Amino acid sequence: MSAPNGRRAILLDFGGTLDADGVHWCPRFHEAYRALGGTLDYAAFEAAFKRSDAALAALPRIGSLGFRATIEAQARLVLGLLGDAAVDAERLAQGLHADSVATIERNRPVLERLAAGFRLGVVSNFTGNLEPCLEELDLRRLFGAVLDSGVLGFAKPDERIFLQALSRLGARAADAWMVGDNLDADLRPAQRLGMRTAWVAPPARPGPRDFTPTRRIARLPDLEAAVA
Repeated sequence: MSAPNGRRAILLDFGGTLDADGVHWCPRFHEAYRALGGTLDYAAFEAAFKRSDAALAALPRIGSLGFRATIEAQARLVLGLLGDAAVDAERLAQGLHADSVATIERNRPVLERLAAGFRLGVVSNFTGNLEPCLEELDLRRLFGAVLDSGVLGFAKPDERIFLQALSRLGARAADAWMVGDNLDADLRPAQRLGMRTAWVAPPARPGPRDFTPTRRIARLPDLEAAVA
Protein backbone atom coordinates (compact mmCIF):
# COMPACT_ATOMS: atom_id res chain seq x y z
CA MET A 1 0.00 0.00 0.00
CA SER A 2 1.29 3.45 -0.86
CA ALA A 3 1.81 6.11 1.75
CA PRO A 4 -0.89 8.76 2.23
CA ASN A 5 -0.79 11.69 -0.15
CA GLY A 6 2.18 13.90 0.66
CA ARG A 7 4.16 11.11 2.36
CA ARG A 8 5.98 9.86 -0.72
CA ALA A 9 9.62 10.84 -0.52
CA ILE A 10 12.68 11.33 -2.69
CA LEU A 11 16.13 11.42 -1.12
CA LEU A 12 18.88 12.91 -3.25
CA ASP A 13 22.65 12.97 -3.09
CA PHE A 14 24.21 16.42 -3.52
CA GLY A 15 27.62 16.40 -5.21
CA GLY A 16 27.46 14.78 -8.64
CA THR A 17 23.66 14.53 -8.52
CA LEU A 18 22.25 18.02 -8.00
CA ASP A 19 25.24 19.96 -9.34
CA ALA A 20 26.36 17.67 -12.19
CA ASP A 21 25.05 14.90 -14.42
CA GLY A 22 26.40 11.93 -12.53
CA VAL A 23 30.04 13.07 -12.27
CA HIS A 24 31.44 13.76 -8.81
CA TRP A 25 33.78 16.55 -7.76
CA CYS A 26 37.11 14.73 -8.06
CA PRO A 27 36.93 13.86 -11.79
CA ARG A 28 35.48 17.29 -12.54
CA PHE A 29 38.30 19.01 -10.66
CA HIS A 30 40.82 16.83 -12.48
CA GLU A 31 39.37 17.66 -15.90
CA ALA A 32 39.48 21.38 -15.10
CA TYR A 33 43.01 21.01 -13.69
CA ARG A 34 44.24 19.37 -16.90
CA ALA A 35 42.51 22.02 -19.02
CA LEU A 36 44.49 24.68 -17.15
CA GLY A 37 47.81 22.95 -17.81
CA GLY A 38 48.04 20.44 -14.97
CA THR A 39 50.06 17.35 -15.84
CA LEU A 40 49.20 14.71 -13.24
CA ASP A 41 47.14 11.70 -14.25
CA TYR A 42 43.88 10.94 -12.50
CA ALA A 43 45.27 8.40 -10.02
CA ALA A 44 47.84 10.82 -8.65
CA PHE A 45 45.35 13.67 -8.58
CA GLU A 46 42.70 11.55 -6.84
CA ALA A 47 45.04 10.73 -3.97
CA ALA A 48 45.65 14.42 -3.33
CA PHE A 49 41.97 15.24 -3.72
CA LYS A 50 41.02 12.73 -1.03
CA ARG A 51 43.50 14.36 1.32
CA SER A 52 42.05 17.75 0.45
CA ASP A 53 38.58 16.48 1.49
CA ALA A 54 39.88 15.80 5.00
CA ALA A 55 41.69 19.15 5.10
CA LEU A 56 38.55 20.95 3.95
CA ALA A 57 36.46 19.38 6.70
CA ALA A 58 39.05 20.47 9.27
CA LEU A 59 39.10 24.15 8.24
CA PRO A 60 38.15 26.63 10.98
CA ARG A 61 34.54 27.77 10.57
CA ILE A 62 33.90 25.21 7.82
CA GLY A 63 30.30 25.05 9.00
CA SER A 64 29.66 28.59 7.73
CA LEU A 65 31.18 28.27 4.24
CA GLY A 66 28.81 28.63 1.30
CA PHE A 67 29.05 26.83 -2.01
CA ARG A 68 31.43 29.14 -3.85
CA ALA A 69 33.73 29.51 -0.85
CA THR A 70 33.82 25.71 -0.48
CA ILE A 71 34.92 25.19 -4.07
CA GLU A 72 37.52 27.95 -3.75
CA ALA A 73 38.88 26.42 -0.54
CA GLN A 74 39.10 22.95 -2.05
CA ALA A 75 40.89 24.28 -5.13
CA ARG A 76 43.52 25.96 -2.95
CA LEU A 77 43.91 22.88 -0.77
CA VAL A 78 44.31 20.35 -3.56
CA LEU A 79 46.78 22.49 -5.51
CA GLY A 80 48.72 23.10 -2.32
CA LEU A 81 48.93 19.37 -1.66
CA LEU A 82 50.05 18.80 -5.24
CA GLY A 83 52.63 21.57 -4.97
CA ASP A 84 51.50 22.72 -8.40
CA ALA A 85 52.06 26.45 -8.78
CA ALA A 86 51.49 26.32 -12.54
CA VAL A 87 47.69 26.04 -12.17
CA ASP A 88 45.82 29.03 -10.80
CA ALA A 89 43.47 28.07 -7.96
CA GLU A 90 41.10 30.97 -8.63
CA ARG A 91 40.63 29.98 -12.28
CA LEU A 92 40.19 26.35 -11.30
CA ALA A 93 37.48 27.22 -8.79
CA GLN A 94 35.80 29.69 -11.12
CA GLY A 95 35.25 27.11 -13.83
CA LEU A 96 33.96 24.45 -11.43
CA HIS A 97 31.60 26.90 -9.77
CA ALA A 98 30.20 28.21 -13.05
CA ASP A 99 29.52 24.70 -14.37
CA SER A 100 27.88 23.63 -11.11
CA VAL A 101 25.66 26.69 -10.86
CA ALA A 102 24.50 26.31 -14.47
CA THR A 103 23.45 22.72 -13.76
CA ILE A 104 21.71 23.69 -10.53
CA GLU A 105 19.84 26.49 -12.29
CA ARG A 106 18.60 23.91 -14.78
CA ASN A 107 17.67 21.46 -12.03
CA ARG A 108 15.92 23.85 -9.63
CA PRO A 109 12.61 23.97 -11.55
CA VAL A 110 12.64 20.16 -11.69
CA LEU A 111 13.00 19.98 -7.91
CA GLU A 112 10.25 22.56 -7.46
CA ARG A 113 7.86 20.43 -9.49
CA LEU A 114 8.86 17.24 -7.67
CA ALA A 115 8.33 18.99 -4.32
CA ALA A 116 4.66 19.40 -5.21
CA GLY A 117 4.15 15.63 -5.06
CA PHE A 118 6.97 14.30 -2.90
CA ARG A 119 8.72 15.18 0.31
CA LEU A 120 12.32 15.87 -0.65
CA GLY A 121 15.48 15.31 1.34
CA VAL A 122 19.23 15.55 0.76
CA VAL A 123 21.52 12.80 2.03
CA SER A 124 25.15 13.74 1.44
CA ASN A 125 28.66 12.82 2.50
CA PHE A 126 29.71 16.42 3.00
CA THR A 127 31.96 18.58 5.16
CA GLY A 128 29.55 20.00 7.73
CA ASN A 129 28.40 22.99 5.68
CA LEU A 130 25.76 21.57 3.37
CA GLU A 131 23.04 23.82 4.83
CA PRO A 132 24.77 27.13 3.92
CA CYS A 133 25.65 25.73 0.49
CA LEU A 134 22.02 24.89 -0.19
CA GLU A 135 20.91 28.30 1.10
CA GLU A 136 23.35 30.06 -1.22
CA LEU A 137 22.06 28.04 -4.18
CA ASP A 138 18.38 28.73 -3.32
CA LEU A 139 17.73 25.01 -2.79
CA ARG A 140 17.30 24.68 0.98
CA ARG A 141 13.65 25.76 0.90
CA LEU A 142 12.81 22.69 -1.20
CA PHE A 143 14.01 20.07 1.28
CA GLY A 144 12.25 18.88 4.39
CA ALA A 145 15.39 17.08 5.57
CA VAL A 146 19.07 17.80 5.05
CA LEU A 147 21.49 15.11 6.27
CA ASP A 148 25.17 16.11 6.18
CA SER A 149 27.65 13.42 7.25
CA GLY A 150 30.00 16.10 8.54
CA VAL A 151 27.34 17.15 11.04
CA LEU A 152 26.03 13.69 11.89
CA GLY A 153 29.36 11.99 12.42
CA PHE A 154 28.57 9.03 10.17
CA ALA A 155 28.35 8.75 6.41
CA LYS A 156 26.82 6.78 3.57
CA PRO A 157 26.66 3.83 3.10
CA ASP A 158 25.73 3.71 6.80
CA GLU A 159 22.01 2.96 6.69
CA ARG A 160 21.33 5.27 9.65
CA ILE A 161 21.66 8.33 7.44
CA PHE A 162 18.85 7.13 5.16
CA LEU A 163 16.66 6.08 8.06
CA GLN A 164 17.05 9.44 9.77
CA ALA A 165 16.10 11.24 6.55
CA LEU A 166 13.01 9.09 6.10
CA SER A 167 12.01 9.64 9.73
CA ARG A 168 12.30 13.42 9.38
CA LEU A 169 10.16 13.30 6.25
CA GLY A 170 7.58 10.99 7.80
CA ALA A 171 7.97 8.45 4.99
CA ARG A 172 8.53 4.72 4.77
CA ALA A 173 11.35 3.17 2.75
CA ALA A 174 8.79 1.39 0.58
CA ASP A 175 7.36 4.77 -0.47
CA ALA A 176 10.69 6.45 -1.13
CA TRP A 177 13.31 6.83 -3.83
CA MET A 178 17.04 7.36 -3.42
CA VAL A 179 18.69 9.27 -6.26
CA GLY A 180 22.44 9.41 -6.61
CA ASP A 181 25.52 8.91 -8.74
CA ASN A 182 27.40 6.52 -6.43
CA LEU A 183 26.20 2.94 -6.52
CA ASP A 184 28.00 1.85 -3.36
CA ALA A 185 27.33 4.88 -1.18
CA ASP A 186 23.89 5.93 -2.45
CA LEU A 187 22.00 3.09 -4.04
CA ARG A 188 23.02 -0.27 -2.62
CA PRO A 189 22.22 0.66 1.00
CA ALA A 190 18.96 2.34 -0.03
CA GLN A 191 17.88 -0.74 -1.94
CA ARG A 192 18.69 -2.96 1.05
CA LEU A 193 16.28 -0.82 3.07
CA GLY A 194 13.54 -1.37 0.51
CA MET A 195 13.77 1.96 -1.30
CA ARG A 196 13.53 2.35 -5.06
CA THR A 197 16.66 3.74 -6.64
CA ALA A 198 17.57 6.03 -9.53
CA TRP A 199 21.18 6.00 -10.71
CA VAL A 200 22.39 9.27 -12.26
CA ALA A 201 25.13 8.29 -14.70
CA PRO A 202 26.47 9.43 -18.07
CA PRO A 203 25.17 7.15 -20.85
CA ALA A 204 28.68 5.87 -21.66
CA ARG A 205 29.37 4.69 -18.09
CA PRO A 206 29.24 0.87 -17.86
CA GLY A 207 26.60 -0.49 -15.55
CA PRO A 208 27.39 -2.94 -12.75
CA ARG A 209 26.79 -6.65 -13.28
CA ASP A 210 25.75 -7.34 -9.71
CA PHE A 211 23.28 -4.52 -9.11
CA THR A 212 20.25 -3.23 -11.00
CA PRO A 213 18.84 0.15 -9.97
CA THR A 214 15.12 0.70 -10.36
CA ARG A 215 15.86 3.36 -12.96
CA ARG A 216 18.95 4.72 -14.69
CA ILE A 217 18.86 8.38 -15.72
CA ALA A 218 21.42 10.55 -17.50
CA ARG A 219 20.51 13.79 -15.71
CA LEU A 220 18.15 14.99 -13.02
CA PRO A 221 15.40 16.28 -15.36
CA ASP A 222 14.88 12.65 -16.41
CA LEU A 223 13.79 11.85 -12.85
CA GLU A 224 10.30 13.29 -13.31
CA ALA A 225 9.35 10.59 -15.82
CA ALA A 226 11.16 7.90 -13.83
CA VAL A 227 9.15 8.42 -10.64
CA ALA A 228 5.81 9.23 -12.27
